[in-house]
Amino acid sequence: MLQMISWLGKNFSSLQPTRAIIMRALRHLRPADRKKLFSEDIPEMRTAEGRWFEAIAYEMILDLSLQTDLILSVVARGADGPSKVRRAKLGQNGLFYSNIGDIKVRGNGQDLAEVDLVLVDHTGALTFGEIITSPADLKEFEAEIRYKKQLFGYLYGQPTVPFLLISSVDISRTAVVRRLLREPDNVLLTTPTCENLKALIRPRDLKRSPPRKIRHEKLISIDDIPPRRPFDYKKLHDERMQSIIAAVTSKKGVGELGAPDEIPPIVKKVLFGGLYPSAVRMLDARYPIRIKGKTYDPDAIQSQFSKVVLAVNIPEYRPIIYLRTRNKKEYLKMVPSRTGGFKFESRRTPHMAGFFLWLESIRPSLGAELTRELLDAFPAVHVPENGSNGEP
Repeated sequence: MLQMISWLGKNFSSLQPTRAIIMRALRHLRPADRKKLFSEDIPEMRTAEGRWFEAIAYEMILDLSLQTDLILSVVARGADGPSKVRRAKLGQNGLFYSNIGDIKVRGNGQDLAEVDLVLVDHTGALTFGEIITSPADLKEFEAEIRYKKQLFGYLYGQPTVPFLLISSVDISRTAVVRRLLREPDNVLLTTPTCENLKALIRPRDLKRSPPRKIRHEKLISIDDIPPRRPFDYKKLHDERMQSIIAAVTSKKGVGELGAPDEIPPIVKKVLFGGLYPSAVRMLDARYPIRIKGKTYDPDAIQSQFSKVVLAVNIPEYRPIIYLRTRNKKEYLKMVPSRTGGFKFESRRTPHMAGFFLWLESIRPSLGAELTRELLDAFPAVHVPENGSNGEP
């Protein structure tokens, strides 16, 4: 299983990204993104550059795959993905393409993970890859990689899931990467910088219309690698939810949370349900709701929001409140405040299709007593002993 990534680790540097490769990579960018590669707007330019580099790394892997039998297949992405994709809907489980050819893993329609590369080795085992252009976004990177390993390991029955990290900057000395590279099933591949790659082309090159799709003997679709075991994410979610409720309401209490059990550790957010009015009143009395500095009483919550949903992130057991606005298709995501209660963090809109549909399907099911027990069990929402009433 590790022969393929070992071979890539030794041979990747032998293939330099030529002008032909990086020009071919342009076919994966939408015309608007190609124009932004030389934009003076730095954030826009960096975003386009990041997508372009993902395409360059993918094209390099396609070329390298022809040099060895250890790479059986490369899963198509970007412009090589399907022209029509399946829109997110409840009940979808497995691998899907986004509208721009990104590879997503969905559970009950929700995007659980996105990966930049998927390879199949000579034994039929899967390897996934991540492609980055900056060391700045590594804070939560390690946890994301470990989650994706668990997810792919569960889907495909692999005790070991190899991982490729391809970077345009040297990140080998960062603490996160050093920890990842201590494991024999992970490998770091480094290319010249984006600045050096961009020096091989000129703005006028971007006006050409690159070919969309190519023929490649090792390209396959995600439809060719269906999960090897039944995958019902909603069922796993509900099992995890019931295990949390049982732990919180039992005499043993929250000490059982996080204890090993037979439920696969791939559910990272539990949606407990909607709150009845009695639970909303209890919530507001014990854990005040503040939105942009304003504290909302139960009447204001009931008048401005049609639904209040309680959720928790795992493994942190950090509670979240989602408020469904009455006059707009959106949910306000409320997270624990350092001063106690909940504060506004961000919005969830139909753009997050699968997750939004899941939220829309939720109905009131939680009374005041169970809601209080759940919230009291999650320490992240409690007021610190030396806390103040001011908002940070």
